[in-house]
Amino acid sequence: MNEILNKAQQWLTSTFDEETRTEIEHLINNNPEDLADRFYKDLEFGTGGMRGTMGAGTNRINKYTLGKATQGLANYLIENVTKEQLKVVIAYDCRHNSKKFAKIVADVLSANNIKVFLFEDLRPTPELSFAVRYLDCDAGIVLTASHNPPEYNGYKVYWADGGQIVPPQDSGIINKVNALEFSEINFDAQENLIEIIGKEVDDVFIKASVKNGSLTTNIDRNNLKIVFTSLHGTSIMSIPEALKKAGYTDVHIVEEQKIPNGDFPTVKSPNPEEPEALEMATNLANKINADIVIGTDPDCDRLGVAIRDTNGNMKLLNGNQTMVVMTDFLLRKWKNENKLQGKEFVGSTIVSTELVNDVATSFGVETKIGLTGFKWIAKMIKDHPNLEFVGGGEESFGFMVGDFVRDKDAVTACLLACEVAALAKQEGSSFYEELLKIYVNYKFYKEHLISITKKGMDGAAEIDKMLREMRNNPIAEIDGEKVETLSDYQASTRKNLFTGKTTNIDLPKSNVLIYKTTAGTRVAARPSGTEPKIKFYFSVNSNLDNIKNAEKIEAELDAKIQRIIKEMNLH
Repeated sequence: MNEILNKAQQWLTSTFDEETRTEIEHLINNNPEDLADRFYKDLEFGTGGMRGTMGAGTNRINKYTLGKATQGLANYLIENVTKEQLKVVIAYDCRHNSKKFAKIVADVLSANNIKVFLFEDLRPTPELSFAVRYLDCDAGIVLTASHNPPEYNGYKVYWADGGQIVPPQDSGIINKVNALEFSEINFDAQENLIEIIGKEVDDVFIKASVKNGSLTTNIDRNNLKIVFTSLHGTSIMSIPEALKKAGYTDVHIVEEQKIPNGDFPTVKSPNPEEPEALEMATNLANKINADIVIGTDPDCDRLGVAIRDTNGNMKLLNGNQTMVVMTDFLLRKWKNENKLQGKEFVGSTIVSTELVNDVATSFGVETKIGLTGFKWIAKMIKDHPNLEFVGGGEESFGFMVGDFVRDKDAVTACLLACEVAALAKQEGSSFYEELLKIYVNYKFYKEHLISITKKGMDGAAEIDKMLREMRNNPIAEIDGEKVETLSDYQASTRKNLFTGKTTNIDLPKSNVLIYKTTAGTRVAARPSGTEPKIKFYFSVNSNLDNIKNAEKIEAELDAKIQRIIKEMNLH
């Protein structure tokens, strides 16, 4: 506790403003438990940027932790990018303090003689990724905590290619940040270096989104009834306009969730992965007999898609299902336009469905698989300039169409989902039937994710212990199926548990374990990079001979997943 007190007392010095000093003093005198949580570690500026709860302290998002991250970035840019005028673009979402934090970040960059383009108001994260290249910037920053609870905020850094930072820039910037003292942050803005931007970039971004998200000119878009919700987030700034420009006229916005609000008052969690978050939208869809529901997270990079199943009920698809249908449709479009020349690829991740690989292979297209996170898909595009990127996604409800945005992009993905639904309806099918056809052609894959929250110091140790146990004492059987391989991405090895043979995994190290059985069942485990959680991913599959049997097979696969969860004592 003495170490924590010493760290806290440093925040009572003149380096910190009066408001911060008052807050820390109050905690020292009245709330030692909260004080400990705020100072037991430094909020890491990691490879995915920073995310945390807001407040004073080293383990919180505040003026000083953001200032330090930005000063470190500025130092790295100055030392490593040879340019007369360095340029950075900044966007922010609807969260509390995002606008204020964005201006503080802009101040620090301008204080270091870096030109800043600052969006006039909240904007979607994919627009920030687009703006980096459109404005010929050396980096981009977005202030967002994605779908985390209201008390969170965060900070993500993008490089000149429009993708989030990856090696070698990530560790280079992290080293610069870690080498700094708070007293070395330069907050003295040069206002003449800060330029406010808005409509000009919006117009070009929406135009590019419509171009990339449209499948064909021969679609009756007036015939698709859409319900859209922004869940109080930034997508309200782009998606309604993009749908209108694409030609969709029957669009119904959930009015109660339309106004941006960092409290997210109508939902427990602003996460379109959860059916509860889209309840108001699906209720409206049932009331007006809509074909499709689209909901996005606060910074508009993830989207949830709900469509009518074969019984006419609204059903929220998971991210794997959405990405499979979208990938199949994109590849069919490319094939019909004679654009498949053997030099194309789609992107996916190690915890996403393997069905997408099967779909791509059937079109003669390679699937490149990276670690969790869209920055690795962006890196694939950068690393393979001789190949054409068709699209890519991951299980966490993210998808990217083409390479004009280099991060998951709910604006263009929303358009693509509507194109799929409109074209299917026009041809006497539906979005859901298209998914079932894919299951019949390949296999019925069913995935499921559970997240277990473990907060604070003890929670971090518990997560570490769970992963260590799974690593050192491998599970031999899953639901009666023998485990054939254990892939350990921390050790970069894949071990065949039958033969003992080990092969190398050619990806950056990451704390992920994946078990795979002889029948193709997969269980993956990893700690969340943004929340105090451990995540378990389950994937099971079965043959589907006929669409009519889909409900029966799905029920069997769901039951299998629940048995595995129970068997692993995760329920």
